[in-house]
Amino acid sequence: MSALKTAVFVSALLIFVSAASAAELKPVKYVFLFIGDGMSIPQRMMAEEYLKKTQNTGLRINAMPQQAITTTYASNSFITDSAASGTAIACGEKTNNGAVGVNAKGERLESIAEAAHKNGKKVGIITTVTLNHATPASFYAHRANRGQSYDIALDLVASGFEYFGGGGIAGHSGGKSKSKEGKEGEDKQEDIFGLAEKAGYTVCRTPESIKALRRSAGKVIAAGSETDLPYAIDASKDVWKLADFTKQAIELLDNPKGFFMMVEGGKIDWMCHANDAATTLVEIIDFDNAVKTAFDFAEKHPSETLIVVTGDHETGGLTLGFAGTGYESFIELLGNQKASLDVLKKTFTDYAKKNAEVSFDAVKPLITEKSGLLFTEDGKWKKGTMILTKAEQEELAKKYSDKKYDELSNAAVRLVNHKSGLAWTSNAHTALPVNTTAWGQGAEAFFGMIDNTDIAKKLKQTVIQPQRRTFRR
Repeated sequence: MSALKTAVFVSALLIFVSAASAAELKPVKYVFLFIGDGMSIPQRMMAEEYLKKTQNTGLRINAMPQQAITTTYASNSFITDSAASGTAIACGEKTNNGAVGVNAKGERLESIAEAAHKNGKKVGIITTVTLNHATPASFYAHRANRGQSYDIALDLVASGFEYFGGGGIAGHSGGKSKSKEGKEGEDKQEDIFGLAEKAGYTVCRTPESIKALRRSAGKVIAAGSETDLPYAIDASKDVWKLADFTKQAIELLDNPKGFFMMVEGGKIDWMCHANDAATTLVEIIDFDNAVKTAFDFAEKHPSETLIVVTGDHETGGLTLGFAGTGYESFIELLGNQKASLDVLKKTFTDYAKKNAEVSFDAVKPLITEKSGLLFTEDGKWKKGTMILTKAEQEELAKKYSDKKYDELSNAAVRLVNHKSGLAWTSNAHTALPVNTTAWGQGAEAFFGMIDNTDIAKKLKQTVIQPQRRTFRR
C-alpha cells in the first residue's frame, strides 16, 4: 500500500472512530451493568488462564466483542476507593474518596439507575456484599460519607427500586440509645426492614422465602444473609449465589418498558485485599456465571439488550508472575486450595483450641486438606507442585508453635500463590486501569481508552427515552 493510500485509510479510520465515539446511543430496553469490585486486567487474566488449563475454556466476560481500557482515579486521589469509583460509574462525575452519589462539592448527582427509574424502567441492584455497601449505594444513595450505613439504607428504601438482592443491610437496626449510666435503652431508630415493609416492600430474609418469591410480590428486598454472602469457595451447593439472584431479578423485573440492573461481585475486592488468589479466582468465576445468566436472557432478546462489564478499581497489585517460578506459571494449582483465608483462620484456630497439646506433625494433614500444600520428609521442592521446601515447612511449624494461627493461614495462602506463579504488591487499592467489555445494542460505544465516568454517560443515553417533539401548525 502506498504512503498516500495509507494516509487516506488512516484518516478515514480516525473519522469513523471519532464519529462512533461522538454518536448518541439509542435507548435500549434491557441494560445490564456488572461490576467486579477490585477486578482489573490481572484478575481477569488469572481466571482466564485457570479456566483454559482446567476446563479448556475462558471467561465469558473476556470474550465480549467490545473492549475498553478504563481509568479509575477519584477527584481528590490518583488511587480511588469504591465510593468514588462507584459514583463515577453510576453518575458520570468524579467525586472524593468516601462519598456516594454526590460530587466533590457535596451536591446530589443522578445515577443511571435513578434516570432509568424516572423513565419508567424497573431497577434491580444485586451484590454479594451488603446492599448498603459503597458500590451499590452509589446507584441510589446521596451521602458525603460511605460509613453512614443507616442513612444510606434509608435512601435504599426511599429509592423505590423494584429489586434489591444478595447480601443483607448493614446497621439496619440503627443501634441502641444509651442512658447517662451507659445502659442500653430502646432502639434509637426504626429497623430498616420494618420501614421497607411500610414502604411497600416484600422483605425476604430466609432462603425459603427468597426462593418462593413471585412477580406478585411487587417491590422486593431479598437479603440472602445478615451481612455478606459466603465466599463461593466456601458456600454449600444449596446456598444462593450471584447468578441465582441475577436470574430471579430478571424474572421479577421483566416488563414491557424493560429494566436496568446493576450486579456487583463485591467480595472479589475483599480477597484481593487479603492477597488470597485462590478465593479471588472462585469469586471471579462466580461473577462470570452471573454474567452468563444475563446472556441466557439476552439470547431471547438480542436486539433489545446491552451488557456491560467493568471493575471499579484494582486491588492488591496482583502480578501474574513470581521470581521463584521464573517464566513459568502454574495457575491451575490454585484449585488445590479448598477454603478462603477467613475459613482457614477459623479452622486452624478451632483445631488448636480443641487439640492444645497436639504437635505440628498432627496438623499437617489439615493444612494439606484445606490449602493443598504438601509436606515431604526431604523437603525438596519440585516446580509445578504444591510440595513445600524444608524452610517453608519450618516457617509454618514456627507459626503454629507460637500459636500465631492467623499468621499461619496467611503464610499458607502466600505459599499457594507463589507455587502457582503469582504474587501481590499491596493489601490496598492501586491506580491500575481496569478493563470494560460490552455486548449487544450500543456496545460499540465502549472501545479505546475511556474514563469510568464515560460508562455512566453512555449508559444514561440507553435508559432515557428521547422526548417527543410537538410542532404547531
